Amino acid sequence: MKRIYFNEVATRDGFQIEPTFIPTDTKVALVDALSECGYAKIEVTSFTSPKAIPMLRDADEVMGRIRRVPGVEYTVLVPNKRGAERALEAKADELNLVMSVSETHNRANLRMSMADSFAALGDVIKLVDGRTPINISLSCAFGCPMEGDVPQQHVLDWAQRFSDIGVRGFTICDTTGMAHPVQVSRMVEALQGSVLKHRPELQLALHFHNTRGMGLANVLAGVQGGITRFDGSLGGLGGCPYAPGASGNISSEDAIHMLDAMGYDTGIDLDKLLGVARQMPDIVGHEVPGQVAKAGRITDLHPAPPETTPA
Repeated sequence: MKRIYFNEVATRDGFQIEPTFIPTDTKVALVDALSECGYAKIEVTSFTSPKAIPMLRDADEVMGRIRRVPGVEYTVLVPNKRGAERALEAKADELNLVMSVSETHNRANLRMSMADSFAALGDVIKLVDGRTPINISLSCAFGCPMEGDVPQQHVLDWAQRFSDIGVRGFTICDTTGMAHPVQVSRMVEALQGSVLKHRPELQLALHFHNTRGMGLANVLAGVQGGITRFDGSLGGLGGCPYAPGASGNISSEDAIHMLDAMGYDTGIDLDKLLGVARQMPDIVGHEVPGQVAKAGRITDLHPAPPETTPA
């Protein structure tokens, strides 16, 4: 079976909407612990204005203090040229740029039109000039809670436009948890038959939320369609503040446990990862949605109950 690669997004996507600031020391320690688990990538933070996302106002310090493990890419979200300059100074291994393929969501989330977003991100790509790999995350690719269906061809067209200006990869995002497995299969097949057909070296990742309980089913549909890269968030943290009702990302440990049980190689030390996942409720100060950290692996057996004598 093919190797499956995971990108952990809890310390960026997960923490950005938490109501209580996570201390810098805690963030650094968590990234360092995750670095020892076998991830392909860790999205550490976001170089956004502290006024926009106060929970990640310590981005520069976190990136400067983490212990980098060979073989792990440390990626950061970048919204504009100033953020890109900060990310380059911090020696990020990859810059993740974001744009929604829903006009309404893009205006709500980024305060600009899609056309303006494309122009601004094009300026970032020109600024970087190949010094650091760039990934484009296309939000609301499977549906928008305000507009409804997003035509598949619309997503393909935007992916092609970014491909034409030299990105390394794409993340196709189910930002609001509206995707279903058949839709995922169709999207994957369409991308492979269009954008990736002309640039097979592009990294294609999928990003799912579990808002309606279909997150792991969508992961499986992606894997069966040949996708080998996925985002996940430890404990299932996260959610989009501009997507009504959207809950957290798929739980990394739940998805990895499922694929591990099915015989896929994720490169992840699941026992080590579960040890980290069980710290998440204490870190964020509340329960988290992840299941396997609570229930244990399916291979974790328990002693039989003592025999009872009938009365």
